[in-house]
Amino acid sequence: MAQQRAAALPRAAAASRPVGRARNTRLLQAASLLAGLMLWEAVASQFSHFILPAPSAVIHRVLQPGFAGTLFLALAHALQHMALGFALTLAAAIPLGILIGRSPRLNAAVDPVINAFYAIPPVAFVPFLIIWFGLFFEARVALVFMMSFPDVLVVVIAGARDVRRQLIDAGLSFGASNRQVLRLIVLPATMPFIFASLRVGAARAINGMITAELFFAAVNLGKIMKNSAERFDTAGALAVVVLVCLLGLAAQSLLRFLESRLLGWYVRDAA
Repeated sequence: MAQQRAAALPRAAAASRPVGRARNTRLLQAASLLAGLMLWEAVASQFSHFILPAPSAVIHRVLQPGFAGTLFLALAHALQHMALGFALTLAAAIPLGILIGRSPRLNAAVDPVINAFYAIPPVAFVPFLIIWFGLFFEARVALVFMMSFPDVLVVVIAGARDVRRQLIDAGLSFGASNRQVLRLIVLPATMPFIFASLRVGAARAINGMITAELFFAAVNLGKIMKNSAERFDTAGALAVVVLVCLLGLAAQSLLRFLESRLLGWYVRDAA
């Protein structure tokens, strides 16, 4: 009995290490955010409220009657075109990236086009999007798509090219069909890159969401920012910026959580 207890101790200690590391990571993240807020408060105290509001001023503005409701209602409406644009990006970029990455000839043929398109700032297409789609929902969806599509595509192509040939040869030697190789070997091996593309693409989609609302017809969060700037309400404008930052943090945290659950075989905490 004593030997069994002695043997169980190392296993219990090993099982507790990931929990302890996760707790330490959360504490470090919370401390980092708190330190950033304190630094912001200290820097803002050296300037006028109209130039750089302090975090306390932004919170006070959000808590004013009616503003918080308007802010979150605008966010709910903005998320609609962001979600649709990003969904279209994933539906197009992931299968296309795998196809290009697994075909050396196709990759060589389209690589110059992808690099040329990737180098163009998406906002340069705004005049064309206005002509093609107008100033409203369709144009905003298109801009979110154009801002997130290249980033997702490039990362997925890199992931598809990274699949080791030995794994595919092993599958073929056991009689796997091309469809089985794609489903059982290529897709699982590419999943870490797909999650990386999701994290990069989500940030770009959020960027595209607010950019679209500022460049096209001023609606939702973009309208709040423009109206706040016209009234010299810098705290109100900065509240939108902070909300977008929190949205980005929430999206990245959710994707990391899903990655740790779905790709437990790949994600490892640092020792």
